[in-house]
Amino acid sequence: MKNSIKVERAVKGLTQEELAQAIAVSRQTINAIESGKYVPSTVLALKIARVFEKPVEEIFSLEAGD
Repeated sequence: MKNSIKVERAVKGLTQEELAQAIAVSRQTINAIESGKYVPSTVLALKIARVFEKPVEEIFSLEAGD
């Protein structure tokens, strides 16, 4: 699964720590999601989308073969 969290954070001027605090997870969790090492739960993906005020589909997408 691909995501555009890093780009969205840059647009909003948020650090990993600030995003993590906004959705009540650790900075390490945000780092793992951004790097593709961790696929977030549906609830977590929805919380991230809410922070960026975008639909989930604009932040997360399946890669070929997923």
